[in-house]
Amino acid sequence: MTLDRSTPAAVTDDAHALSPQRVADALASNVTTGLAAQDAEARLARYGPNAVEASERFSVLRTLRHQLADPLIVLLALAAGLAGALGERLDAVMILVIVGLNLALGFFQEWRAERALAALAGLLAPHCTVLRGGRRRRVETRELVPGDLVVLSRGERVPADLKLVQGESLLLDESALTGESHGVAKAPGRDLPAAPLHARQSIAYAGSLVLDGHGAGIAIATGAATEFGSVAALAASVQRQPTPLQKRLSRLSLTLGFLALGAAVAVTGLGVLTGRPLLDMVFTGVSLAVAAVPEGLPAVVALSLALGVRTMARRNALVRRLRAAEALGSATVICTDKTGTLTSGEMVAVRTVTAAGTVLLGDAGGEPDELAIRALRTAGWCNDAELTGDGAVGEPTERALLAAAQRFAGVGEDAPERVAEQPFSAARKRMLVVVERNGTFEAHMKGAPDFVLPLCARVAAPDGAQPLDDAGRRAWIERADAMGEDGLRVLAVACRETDAAPSGDIAHLESDLVFLGLIGLMDPPRPRARPAVEAAREAGIRILMITGDGAGTARAIAREVGLQAEDVLSGAEIDTMDDAVLLARLEAGPVLSRTTPEHKLRVVRLLQEAGEIVAMTGDGVNDAPALKQSDIGIAMGVRGVDAAKAAADLVLLDDDFGTIVDAIREGRRQDDSIRNFTRFLLASNFGEVLAVAASVASAAPLILTPVQLLWINLVTDGPMALALGVERAGPDVMRRPPRRPGAPVLDRVTLAIVAAFGLWIAAASLLVFRLTLPLGVEAGQTGAFSAVVVMSATAVFAFRSLDTPLIELDFAANPWLPASVVATLGLQLALVYVPALRHAMGLAPLPAWVWAVILAAAVPLLLVPELIKIARTRRLAQRREEAQGPASAREGKDAG
Repeated sequence: MTLDRSTPAAVTDDAHALSPQRVADALASNVTTGLAAQDAEARLARYGPNAVEASERFSVLRTLRHQLADPLIVLLALAAGLAGALGERLDAVMILVIVGLNLALGFFQEWRAERALAALAGLLAPHCTVLRGGRRRRVETRELVPGDLVVLSRGERVPADLKLVQGESLLLDESALTGESHGVAKAPGRDLPAAPLHARQSIAYAGSLVLDGHGAGIAIATGAATEFGSVAALAASVQRQPTPLQKRLSRLSLTLGFLALGAAVAVTGLGVLTGRPLLDMVFTGVSLAVAAVPEGLPAVVALSLALGVRTMARRNALVRRLRAAEALGSATVICTDKTGTLTSGEMVAVRTVTAAGTVLLGDAGGEPDELAIRALRTAGWCNDAELTGDGAVGEPTERALLAAAQRFAGVGEDAPERVAEQPFSAARKRMLVVVERNGTFEAHMKGAPDFVLPLCARVAAPDGAQPLDDAGRRAWIERADAMGEDGLRVLAVACRETDAAPSGDIAHLESDLVFLGLIGLMDPPRPRARPAVEAAREAGIRILMITGDGAGTARAIAREVGLQAEDVLSGAEIDTMDDAVLLARLEAGPVLSRTTPEHKLRVVRLLQEAGEIVAMTGDGVNDAPALKQSDIGIAMGVRGVDAAKAAADLVLLDDDFGTIVDAIREGRRQDDSIRNFTRFLLASNFGEVLAVAASVASAAPLILTPVQLLWINLVTDGPMALALGVERAGPDVMRRPPRRPGAPVLDRVTLAIVAAFGLWIAAASLLVFRLTLPLGVEAGQTGAFSAVVVMSATAVFAFRSLDTPLIELDFAANPWLPASVVATLGLQLALVYVPALRHAMGLAPLPAWVWAVILAAAVPLLLVPELIKIARTRRLAQRREEAQGPASAREGKDAG
């Protein structure tokens, strides 16, 4: 092994299999004094700072570039350019105002989300302790170099990949890197050359948290060369996927663009053929193109999504990218992490097993018997966690044991004085303490069952201690293995009395112990996890649990939260499968255990290639590549590291899987709202296009001016469409499957609705135009203009729901819709009858009979759709009754 001069890496990949001394020699370092100060400075200049850019920094230009890449924005910009080229400056300015509003909304949302994330940031500690030239120094983490001897203490983050040279009861939380939910014991030494990442006990990886103990290690890799850095680089190489809404709107923009261009060319050609001046027809063609493009759609979509983002934020879901809010509602598969998402992220003692039997601890269990209390008391005394006003402080397993001992065995701050101890170590896998109680001395032990039971000669029973032979020990180890299969972390506890106060080595007390029993601990499911899983399943969403934990723990938690738990697929098995075989296994919904970042990324890509919309949850740097690749990346805000949050589209501020389902419900509501107001806007625009085209074809004056068309598209239809965007979710929103990923915005149903409403609006406005034209061209245009506005204000109520009749909807549930309609009609009257506004818009006052004709033409737009919905609702109800009739008859027959 030699120093690699070409990268920030300090050594080759075999450091875990070498002795600490060999690693130090290869790095020209020293296992007791570290590097010389001048050597550290030279290496810093050579290898660069110990830093990993876990995320792209927020950039104003890059964020604006993302917004400008929106196809609808491009279409509007082209329309503004055409209007400006033809001298229609007011039209161009109005369209550019809409473009600016969209850019501002998107930019503000991303900026606000980045500010919120900045408040949650902070993975690697800003300073660390090193030995340089034998002197202890505090240095900035960025100044750490390969070969530095780093001192580790409880509660600190590991600042680089270290080869341990010292370690006393060292326990690390590596979940951010490996997904392993339990603390991992570390110690100096050599690991097997083929040991996987999670099994390398002699290496402390960057980003890990020291849960307990202390130690020291030589930095073998810094910055981007660490395991943390390599996963961050993998995440950076993944291209972010467009959301389903972006794909649908992109296709809609292209369709509208071609239709607008085709209509403009056709009308221009038709006018020239009928003898009209070419310049006038070019102007008319541009006007028609403006009418065909729903200028208000991008603004309404952005505002609707922004309102949805506020709703999600109130439910602890921070949306980083505006259109990710709707995308979550389209999810067909959720790939979820286990620890801290489905589970609480905090270990809890849930079971004791003694010679008297099994006792379930907690609210659902019974009161512990005397033997269970003795076992918990020993676990509380043989413990380095501390009680504070806010609970227990210390390593997660010890916190859980102390909390259980306090609750069930009365262990508190008045615990007996500890007079001697033999601390836990990775080699011994047990801890021994001696306490003085009532003038006598007692030894108490806890540890791994197969390391504690061989030291026990008797077992505590209800009628006193009984002899424990080899067969009895094997039986207890089998019980411990069975508890492990249930996903529990199992510890054994034992005790003995001693005649005198111990002095010096207490190893002689590790014999002739009385075995008290087994204690099972687990990271329990969150209370909302199972109901949320059931709600997602009812909504037609598949859930795959992907974890770094072992098969037993993964299977147990899957069973607890209601997932299919029989089929567990390990990372090692995934490596042996080709894509077709793996995809077939994924269809069955297995639990995935012992997975690496590459496994997660491969699974997400395979599901996407199969046409799925994938939501991925995660909290560690090991999740970042898959989070970025997925259609909707969801990071944990409490446990999550910066790399995961940076790769995600959504950050859960409470780390709760139930919040994901809440966000899906809101996403589906947004999707329904966007579909409804898009149909409304397209129907109104189609009516305008038909009316303008018909007036040109008939050689009549232009029915609507470009300014009037823009007014309808932006000022009239925009606010009403936005009011549709805040419509409440329907009762069936989570009882139907996700929308088909490739479903277009302009499907057959939409085309039929747009055509029906558009034809009626065009016909009615042409009728009003013809009737009022004898009063003058301005009066005719005013009549047609007012007819389109009034009919849009009437038709909008039909788009609240295309399935549920208005009489079944709560009118007060969306007060913004009637308010926007009243405001629109009031503003229209002001345009017609206030002289200054009338002259600016080129309008004329209308007599009362014209308004009567307009109202008569608008009524069918409300009544006909409602009658159709009522008839369809009754027909569906009748079919359900007919379907339930035979089933009820069969049940009655069976009961008889």
